[in-house]
Amino acid sequence: MKIVIINYGAGNIQSILFAIERLGYSAVLTNNPEEIRAADKVIFPGVGEASYAMKILKESGLDTLIPILTQPVLGICLGMQLMCKHTQEGDTTGLGIFDVDVIKFTPKVKVPQMGWNTIYNLKSDLFKDVAENEYMYLVHSFYAPLCDEAIATTNYEVEYASALENNNFYGTQFHPEKSGDVGEKILGNFLKL
Repeated sequence: MKIVIINYGAGNIQSILFAIERLGYSAVLTNNPEEIRAADKVIFPGVGEASYAMKILKESGLDTLIPILTQPVLGICLGMQLMCKHTQEGDTTGLGIFDVDVIKFTPKVKVPQMGWNTIYNLKSDLFKDVAENEYMYLVHSFYAPLCDEAIATTNYEVEYASALENNNFYGTQFHPEKSGDVGEKILGNFLKL
C-alpha cells in the first residue's frame, strides 16, 4: 500500500510518519501531484495559520487536486479545517469538501484549546473498536460546528465536530498521531478503509 503524507510546509509531519511506522507501514512525504494521485491513502496534515497554508496549497496546485482525489483522504487539525468551506482564521476560503464553516472560540474560554478532551457520538468505520468518550489530543483556536458530516463530537464551550466525513474524505480536529494507542488505532482504521 502506498501512503502519502502531503508535505506543503504546514504541520508536524514527522510525528505522523513515526505513528504510521509504529503501525507497520511506511509513508512518502511529498507535494508532487502525480505521487499524490497514485497513492492508496492520502494524509493531509496541518499545524499553523489557515490563510498562509492555503496560499502554499494554491501555489503548488494542491488546492484543485485535493478535492478531486478518489482514494481515502484524512485531514488532520488544520488539514481538516482547510477541507471545510471557509474559516474565520485569516478570512480564508477552504477547499469546500465539508459543507461547514470554521469559526473561532469566543473569549469566554482559553484559546487555543490545548490538551486532552473526549470524543463521543462516534459514527464511522474510522472509529471501529474505539469506545465512546476516549481522550484525544487537541490544539486549536477554531472549530467546525456540528453539522450533517460530523462523525465525532467534542465539548469545549460548545459541542463541535471533532471529526468529519464526506464520501472518501475524513477529517479529525484532534491529532491521532499524538493521542496514544487509541489515536493510533484510529489512524490504523483509516489505513484499512
